[in-house]
Amino acid sequence: MTLEKHDLHHEFPEFTDEIHHLKMNDNHFARLFAEYHDIDQEVHRIEQGVENTSDEYLEGKKKERLNLKDNLFIMLKKAQVTA
Repeated sequence: MTLEKHDLHHEFPEFTDEIHHLKMNDNHFARLFAEYHDIDQEVHRIEQGVENTSDEYLEGKKKERLNLKDNLFIMLKKAQVTA
C-alpha cells in the first residue's frame, strides 16, 4: 500500500515561497507549521504500522491535521494576496 504524503509542500506546491517566507517571519505560522508536521509524521507512522493505536485515536489525529491544514491554508492565501 502506497501512503500519500501530506506535508505542506506536497499539499500546496503553489505556495512554496509563501511557506518559506511565513516560516521565517511569522512565529504563529511557524508554530502551527511545526505542529502540523509533528502530527503528520505521527499519522504516517501509525498508517505504516510503526506505531499501534486505536482507530479513534488515529481519526482524531487526522482531524487535528486537517484543522491545522485549513488554518495554514488561510494564512498562505492571505500572504499570497499581500505579496
